[in-house]
Amino acid sequence: MLANTRLADRTWRVDIEAPELAKRIRPGQFFMVRLPGHTDPLLGRPFALLDILPQESGVSFAHMVVGKATGLLADARAGDRLDVWGPLGQRFPEPVAGARRVALVAGGIGQTPFLAHTRELLGSHGFAGDPPARRVETVDFVYGARTSSLHAGVDAFRDAGATVHLATDDGTAGTHGRVTDVLAALPRPDHVFGCGPEPMLKALARQCASMGLPCHLSLETPMACGLGICYSCVVKVRDTESPAGWDYRRVCVDGPTFAAEDLVEFA
Repeated sequence: MLANTRLADRTWRVDIEAPELAKRIRPGQFFMVRLPGHTDPLLGRPFALLDILPQESGVSFAHMVVGKATGLLADARAGDRLDVWGPLGQRFPEPVAGARRVALVAGGIGQTPFLAHTRELLGSHGFAGDPPARRVETVDFVYGARTSSLHAGVDAFRDAGATVHLATDDGTAGTHGRVTDVLAALPRPDHVFGCGPEPMLKALARQCASMGLPCHLSLETPMACGLGICYSCVVKVRDTESPAGWDYRRVCVDGPTFAAEDLVEFA
C-alpha cells in the first residue's frame, strides 16, 4: 500500500503499487483485495477501479467502512501489504453512437467506478494501451448521498473535467432530494450510466426507460470469489433463448455492468 487517504466521513481512498494491473485494467472493471494474515474475514472483497496512478505505477480504489474488512482497511498504513488480483469483470460499454453528453449517476459509494470513466470519456487518459481519445463533449456527474459529509472525492471529478451536480437527502449540499430529481432537471443526456444502492438503480432504470434513454448499471452485488466459480453473485438477465425468458448471469464475470433494460428485477 502506498497511501490511505480519508476522503469523507467513513470513506477512504487506497493507493496501491500494482503496475501490471494498472496497464491492463479498464474503467468499469474491478479487482479483489484481501488483507493477508487475517482469517476474519477470510475472503477478499471486490473494489472498482477508481483511478490510475501516475506513470501507471499502480491503481487506487475507494471504500466506505461498513464491516470488518473495510474497517481493517481504514486502519491500514503505507507500507502494509495487500493481496490483490485482477482485472476482473467487463469494462464499461462505449456510449451510443453519436453521443455528445453522458450522465454518470452515483449514490452512496457508487461514485467509485466513475472517476476513471470520466477520464476515459473526456480523453484525458488512455487505458490498457489505448491512446487517449475524447468520446463525448460533456460528462454530467450526478452524485447523491444522505448528507454532505458523505460526498467523497468530488473535487477530483471537477479536476477531471466533469460537471458536478450534488444531491443530499437532508439538503446540506446541492439539491435537496434524489439523484433522479437532478437528472430530470439537466439537459437531456445521450447515455446514462449508474452505480449505487439497488433501490436507486431501480428508480434510475425506470426513469431512463420512461425517457427513452440508454442506461447501463454497474451493480454492487456482494461476491465471494470474483472469478465466476462460486455463483454467489448471480442476477436475472433477459435471455430470449431461455424458456423462461431470462437466465442467471454472474455479476463478476458477465458484469458488473448490464443494460438496465436487460435486468429482469430492475424494469
